[in-house]
Amino acid sequence: MQSSVTILDGGMGRELERRGAPFKQPEWSALAMMEAPEIVKEVHKAFIDAGSRVITTNSYALVPFHIGEDVFGQRVTELVIESARVAREAAEECPEPVLVAGSLAPLFGSYRADLYKADRAEQIARPIIEALAPRVDLWLNETQSLLAETLQMKALVDEIDGSANKPYWVSFTLEDADVSDIPRLRSGESVEQAVIAMANAGVQGILFNCCQPEIIADAIRVAKQVLPNQAIQLGAYANAFPPQPKDATANDGLDELRGDLTPESYLTWAEHWKEQGATLIGGCCGIGPDHIRALANKLS
Repeated sequence: MQSSVTILDGGMGRELERRGAPFKQPEWSALAMMEAPEIVKEVHKAFIDAGSRVITTNSYALVPFHIGEDVFGQRVTELVIESARVAREAAEECPEPVLVAGSLAPLFGSYRADLYKADRAEQIARPIIEALAPRVDLWLNETQSLLAETLQMKALVDEIDGSANKPYWVSFTLEDADVSDIPRLRSGESVEQAVIAMANAGVQGILFNCCQPEIIADAIRVAKQVLPNQAIQLGAYANAFPPQPKDATANDGLDELRGDLTPESYLTWAEHWKEQGATLIGGCCGIGPDHIRALANKLS
């Protein structure tokens, strides 16, 4: 008997744009957090109504890379608390239990392992973690490209919130521009390396996100081979972007979305992930409530 699937939410940014929320680069989804938090709550509720039972705080872009050093220094705590507040309100308005995951994003830009600065990471991450800690049910360290950053973030959460014993999920973004036979993070580190490191760090979930759905099944297969007897959940939430180059700049403009990833075709990929052992499934950039509804109707 296969394990049941927990349905996650989809991509916040593009759904905000679709609904007419304030939305531009470089602020991206953070702009709605600053100017229209009620629309952020609407998006959370749309995903919940579609079947999501874990939603993620809209704190992904609340880092200097997106909102600038000045705004970060002046408003980060206020904005992160607000992201947790609207998510919690949306969750509590659902008659069924909905968990709120605290989003911990790449601190120096999505896909760009080369921009990581170990000596600045704690300065940026600490106020975000401290603001989220009393307000979320679990941690989701997402779109991770580089093991060093992931391990540093896990250590900080352990220090700040470790006594709460919340589930800690890590989600890696995979190289999808020049795919090799060995699934790799965008840093070039192998999925096998990443899974072993995360198991040793004591995480409860390992996922793959913000990359093409076509490459995720192999990563889950490798993770399952590395973790044959461990109680670590596996999961996936792909994006709807074309392959992203190694020098991608995540806040220069909006990427085109693929037209072929309909709710039905996305469900087909999700069914492959479930067959490989995934029990946490949702969507990332460009995957909206209709996609999540298709997943919930079939998989949950």
